[in-house]
Amino acid sequence: MKIMVGYNGPQEAWDALKLAQKNAKAFDGHVYIVTSLKDVDADDKEKIEEAEENLEYAQNILKENEISCETHLLIRGMSPGEDLIKFVKDNKIDQVVIGVRKKSKVEKLVFGSTAQYVILNAPCPVITIK
Repeated sequence: MKIMVGYNGPQEAWDALKLAQKNAKAFDGHVYIVTSLKDVDADDKEKIEEAEENLEYAQNILKENEISCETHLLIRGMSPGEDLIKFVKDNKIDQVVIGVRKKSKVEKLVFGSTAQYVILNAPCPVITIK
């Protein structure tokens, strides 16, 4: 089973990673830990380094627990939701695990909701955790 977890570092992402780990153990799965960055150019090293450190940390946690995994940092100019869905389709992912956090109506209007986009557009089951 191929499991993708959207991971960007905050508590919701950590909870999603833990759930992906449980599912990978139960179903002998492989976990793809994925972060998408938008509006980042090659000169924005700080954001890229932070994302890489978060991914490495998550990967180390899974490897310590003997979970097959790999990390992917996506910088393709798409919105994070579009980027994650493209990754899901390109890699024929079986299950997505993503953390959600409460946003105000204004935040949703201005910034959108990556989780909502993934839930509505994924071609596979999506598990959300808050």
